[in-house]
Amino acid sequence: MATKVIAGKTVNVNEEGYLLDPNEWTMEIAHEIAKEEGLSLTQKHIDVINFIRDKVLNNETLSMRSISKSGIITVKELYELFPGTPLKLACKIAGVQKPASCV
Repeated sequence: MATKVIAGKTVNVNEEGYLLDPNEWTMEIAHEIAKEEGLSLTQKHIDVINFIRDKVLNNETLSMRSISKSGIITVKELYELFPGTPLKLACKIAGVQKPASCV
C-alpha cells in the first residue's frame, strides 16, 4: 500500500493509483485525478462519477452496460468523456476500485 497527496489530502492508493478507501474521496480529489489524466470534468462527467460511486458503494454490479442503461449516458458518450479505457478511468476518478471485468 502506498500513499499519495492528491488535492492536498494524503490518501492510500494501490500500485495503479486507485484509492483503496472510497471514503477518502472528495470532489476536489476527482478534479485533481482527472487533471492528471488530461481531463477537465464537466457536469456530465460528474453525473457519471456519482452514478458509479452510488453503484459501487451500494455493492451493485458495475459495467459498461449498467452505465449505458442508466439513461445518464450512452456507451459512445462514455468513450468520448473518458477516452481509452472509459470504465477504468471513470472508476479511478470516482475514487473506487476498477471493476473485476477490467484488466
